[in-house]
Amino acid sequence: MKIVTSGQMAEIERLSERSGVSTDELMENAGLAVAETCRRALGHESRIPDVPVLMMIGPGNNGGDGLVAGRHLSNWGARTTVYLSASGREPHPKAAELPRSVQLVRSDDDEDLAILRKSLSECELTLDALLGTGSSRPISGRLSGQMAALAEARSERPDLLLVAVDLPTGVSADTGEVDPMSVRSDITVALGRPKIGHCAMPGAELCGVVMIENIGLPTGLDDEIDLSLITPEWAGLHLPARPASGHKGTFGKVLVVSGCRNYIGAALLASTAASRVGAGLVTAAVPEGIQMAVAAGAPQVTYLPLPETPGGGLAAGGAEEILSALPSYDALVIGCGLGLDPGTGELFSRILTSGAQLPTTVLDADGLNLLSTIPGWHRHFTSPAILTPHLGEMSRLDPSNAGLTGAERIQWARGAAQEWNKVVVLKGAHSAVAEPNGKAMISPFANPGLATAGTGDVLAGAIGGLLAQGMPLPDAAALGVFLHGAAGESVRADLGEAGMVAGDLLPELPRTIKSLNEG
Repeated sequence: MKIVTSGQMAEIERLSERSGVSTDELMENAGLAVAETCRRALGHESRIPDVPVLMMIGPGNNGGDGLVAGRHLSNWGARTTVYLSASGREPHPKAAELPRSVQLVRSDDDEDLAILRKSLSECELTLDALLGTGSSRPISGRLSGQMAALAEARSERPDLLLVAVDLPTGVSADTGEVDPMSVRSDITVALGRPKIGHCAMPGAELCGVVMIENIGLPTGLDDEIDLSLITPEWAGLHLPARPASGHKGTFGKVLVVSGCRNYIGAALLASTAASRVGAGLVTAAVPEGIQMAVAAGAPQVTYLPLPETPGGGLAAGGAEEILSALPSYDALVIGCGLGLDPGTGELFSRILTSGAQLPTTVLDADGLNLLSTIPGWHRHFTSPAILTPHLGEMSRLDPSNAGLTGAERIQWARGAAQEWNKVVVLKGAHSAVAEPNGKAMISPFANPGLATAGTGDVLAGAIGGLLAQGMPLPDAAALGVFLHGAAGESVRADLGEAGMVAGDLLPELPRTIKSLNEG
């Protein structure tokens, strides 16, 4: 599913009109979708008799969508108040279609704010249909008073449901930037297509649960847009096949070069994750001193024990053994818990700059930190690879753009992927997966429970396991990001956000795959 800017969405709607689906038809579909979301949020399947609801309506198409929603809610029995926020302006024509039972309040009435506060104190649900994707300047004037009243009501009444049409007022559709007066919604109904503001911080955090609703746009109008959301539907269609006649070789072999005395768990997590997503055989190339400790937690993994440095890392002499073994493997994962021992750095450099054609490779953690110390590394390391940096590692690889946030992160990942000719997974809330050709995909997940040591090792191993099964690099990266995020959501639902540990994700990976296969 494509992610769009406000301008791209306007162009899609214009093309829709030319294709025979009118703006009015889209608005009717949108308003009905919003109303149905409100009804479900209130716990009703059909009528919602005498439930007090408040529609906060702006002057543009966002307000028109809200007015259609208000009409449906009133017809379903809700006690509906419509507050028209645009002082001195004619209301949207959809206001004329409201039932007579609707209480209509204009913001240029003498006591409009008092009525708004009273409605906010009494309603069970408020609809924010003030600006949507039209947030382009600071909130000021009468709107600031209305937003202050909404914020006060949310503070005083935590049980008050707030549903936003397209985007919470004050959240930029194009950047995710947030006006100081914006108020967090419980649910945001994204109409037609998700916007960048739904998956770029800090705006994404104010959206609450994002529900993407089809409003009847003709297909094919967004084919040229190169930014997409990784959806369950996409993930399900891209799962590697599991033929009944398959064997270990069918499902690929992964070599995981990882671990040191201080980071034994990284080798265990990455190797097990590769197995859990379906790789046929996983070998952990680890310092010989930690082999038994890793094997105790990962008995299904085979091992390539290698010489270690006095500090407990992989010694440079192991590079030749790794290079000799690599032709037998379909994917290489390197970097998880390697440490920064000088001997390990030399081993790493020998492997990546050897000139040998490496299998498809995932570089993570200390592999990225070591990579950043090799001048012009992307000119020497030309094998197909996926890099999985978090923001700190990305800043070391590309110091010129350190500190970028929000939607800028997406462009950062895209630019780096093109410059380095590598797939880049820039990790964090709503991780970005960027290809060298400029295309990018965004994770739907933002889970603070994943902000704990070792979860990146699980992701790297999962991507490596998918690569071993023959997936193209961009698809393996995006599917790995989705499986990892969905597994995290399952753990969050079971345990909550605090106290989640990386090992909790491992059994959830195959469960997530099973769920996707079952549709």
